Amino acid sequence: MTTTTPARTTARLDLKGLAPEVSAAMGELHRAAVRAARAAVRAARAAGVEPELLELVRIRASQLNGCAFCLDMHTKDARAQGETEQRIHTLGAWRETPFFTERERAALALAEAVTSVQDGQVPDEVYAAAREVFDEPQVTAVIWAAVVINAYNRTAISARMVPGAYQPAPRS
Repeated sequence: MTTTTPARTTARLDLKGLAPEVSAAMGELHRAAVRAARAAVRAARAAGVEPELLELVRIRASQLNGCAFCLDMHTKDARAQGETEQRIHTLGAWRETPFFTERERAALALAEAVTSVQDGQVPDEVYAAAREVFDEPQVTAVIWAAVVINAYNRTAISARMVPGAYQPAPRS
């Protein structure tokens, strides 16, 4: 019989309270990242990468990293953008479903490779498959989306940020 540790319902640390100067610096980094993320979203849109596809990338990386906080956030964001429950629920097995396009499959494979770099470099065949359906600016947008969500996953996991409270901004 396997035993599991019960889920925690409180944060592990009060990072802000325990290290206010570092937290303030991180806050500025966060504000810069938000500005950069908004610029990246604009660049991704300008490059022709759909925001819904980037949410799939964020969800998949968060699944691989086991980040409940980011999964909560990005599944809500994906639903707010019109993503279906069926596709969200089967994203962990995307290779085995007919629900994802060739373009989405290439982005998901690339995101998985970027997330799992401990297994080695991003394989040439994964990059080549992405380049078959994305141009360079689009591949760049997908890679940056994967890199940024991986950083956020590590922050949320380390601090045991509690999921549940996030609500997406109203669509405009």
